[in-house]
Amino acid sequence: MKSIAFLAAALLAALPVRAEFRAGAAVVDVTPTVLPVLVNGSMVSRSVDKINTRVHARALALADGREQIVIVVVDSCMMGRPLLDEAKALAAARTGIPRERILISATHAHSAPASMGCLGTDADPRYVPLLREKLVEAIAAAQANLEPAQAGWAKTDADAFNATRQWIRRPDRLAEDPFGNQTLRANMHAARNLDDVTGEAGPEDPDLTLISIQARDGRPLAVLGNFSMHYFGDKDISADYFGLFAEGLKVRLAAAAPAGKPAFVGIMSHGCSGDIYRTDYRIPEKDRPKPTIQHYADGLVDLAVKALAGIRHRGDIDLAMAERRLTLDYRVPDAQRLEWARRVVRETGDRPVKTQPEIYAREQIFLHEAQRTEIVVQALRLGDIAIATTPTETYAVTGLKIKAASPVRQTMVIELANGGDGYIPPPEQHPFGGYNTWAARSAGLEVHAEPKIAEAAIGLLEKVSGRPRRPWKLADGPAARALLDAKPHAYWRLNEFTGPLAADDAGQGRDAAYEPGITFYLDGPRPADFCSADERNRAPHFAGGRLRARLEGVRDRYSVSLWLWNGLPAAARATSGWLFSRGPDHGLAPHGDHLGVGGTAGHAGKLVFFTGDDSAAAVAGRTAIPRWTWQHVVLVREGGTVRIYLDGQLEIETHTAAPRAPAADHFFFGGRSDGDSSWEGRLDEIAFFHRALTAADVARLSPR
Repeated sequence: MKSIAFLAAALLAALPVRAEFRAGAAVVDVTPTVLPVLVNGSMVSRSVDKINTRVHARALALADGREQIVIVVVDSCMMGRPLLDEAKALAAARTGIPRERILISATHAHSAPASMGCLGTDADPRYVPLLREKLVEAIAAAQANLEPAQAGWAKTDADAFNATRQWIRRPDRLAEDPFGNQTLRANMHAARNLDDVTGEAGPEDPDLTLISIQARDGRPLAVLGNFSMHYFGDKDISADYFGLFAEGLKVRLAAAAPAGKPAFVGIMSHGCSGDIYRTDYRIPEKDRPKPTIQHYADGLVDLAVKALAGIRHRGDIDLAMAERRLTLDYRVPDAQRLEWARRVVRETGDRPVKTQPEIYAREQIFLHEAQRTEIVVQALRLGDIAIATTPTETYAVTGLKIKAASPVRQTMVIELANGGDGYIPPPEQHPFGGYNTWAARSAGLEVHAEPKIAEAAIGLLEKVSGRPRRPWKLADGPAARALLDAKPHAYWRLNEFTGPLAADDAGQGRDAAYEPGITFYLDGPRPADFCSADERNRAPHFAGGRLRARLEGVRDRYSVSLWLWNGLPAAARATSGWLFSRGPDHGLAPHGDHLGVGGTAGHAGKLVFFTGDDSAAAVAGRTAIPRWTWQHVVLVREGGTVRIYLDGQLEIETHTAAPRAPAADHFFFGGRSDGDSSWEGRLDEIAFFHRALTAADVARLSPR
């Protein structure tokens, strides 16, 4: 009995002791005391001498008896890592909280005082010392307010409040960069004229996520929100919609604090918004909502309050936090560009820079002198809730990628945290050019910064949770199951976050390869049919690249089922684009097959098909393919007969020479085998069958 009692006592002693979870919050005014003040957010330098709304640092302290963590969200466009490291060191000395347990992020308000240099604006030398002091004050004040607490999580869909602002321009509508080159294939707000673009360059993240902190008696202490919308825009010094949201929550959720108790603190942190804005360019301008900044913030508060009402708070919260510092290279100018930059800077002299070439010439000098930089990535966990950070203006797809892989399902991603290291487009979007890629302190990190930062964040989430990352895969909805039940030779659902491989969901290992010139994770067709009710079907956007596969042994009987979404108007070029092609890479074969959409050369906007190497012999369908609309196409070759179905209806039937294997075992989607007129738009749910489908088969696979 004594041995059993001893063993039980030893086991109990080995169990971690969970101390009481405590939380405290505080708000410190960081409005400049001396005006005018320099303000970030514009290409050229500007100073402001009026205050519209005051700006603040909002701090949330958390403790569990072993760990103390502080999260600070500041009404600032961006803050550099050196300044934040200084503030953390001072706060650590004052509070005893280690600097690697302090997270400080900017809201990215473009109407806030400048605390770091960016493009044409320098840091305001009078404001920086004030902000550093106030950050320490906010951290200490939040720590002083610690009390027994409980926490909960909520998420709601705020799709109507954000949209993608980065759009892909037509290949015949490229624009010029500041270095005099026609490189702009994608850019912010390019869709102001929808005729100029083929589609969005990436997805949006519509989730408004919320961490609610209450006292043990249910009194609201703080709510930390997170949303992906770049900024609204306000006059003079202002906290933008972030501050209005915080104050609106305070009004809606909390009455006056009891005597001796701190007031409720609302906080809105910046989600991954590098390519996100509030204007949905898909809606005609006359029909677009045009809210005021107050109306916009109030709408988000309404959604938040409704979501918060359903939270179940828990007091058994333990904490964990980890940090990783990485050294990343800058994309420094080559000798020719550096010489150009030095010449422009010499000619500019001591006056402020005014033009884009002057601004970016000065930035080349900065990057050349620095060469590389250190960045900070963090992850923390409070119970079954996690937060990951990036120090950059991160695209929505990166935030979605991190959340999808996180071992903790309830994860938010805060960007511009612990530094202001500029835009990090995914590598596949760098060739598209545009402002978000022009080398500067605002977008200067190496091309592979995005996957390195995302991987660091996911790894840290694994560390703080003690669990491996989640494998990501969309569920198979009824349409996906119908395709799988039809036993395809290969089935590429095309739901990847990135290339180079498109997984064969038929389980046959016949993965396809994405070429450069493709971007990922856009909305795909019929989500209710292809995935579960709470998921979005995903699709890549083709902008010059192809999907290629090698399928050996295919002779004169095969079928292809795919969904298309055409981004080009029919009058844009001779052939609007090729959907599917069978033939040798970089050439045409006598027995290759090619399916596309016609343009000005003939059959404009209609499906066209030809075999061989003479596109003038193409036959065409009857139905115009509308722009930016998902439609289903099936090509069936049965010996010398080819049938093409559009949304289940026979559109083309023709008789032609049958392919003779092995001349054509290369298959391409989103472009012709010789590279002519690649597809400009999306493709999805591509299934290849090593047999001729019947009309009944096609009917089972087509939309109803």
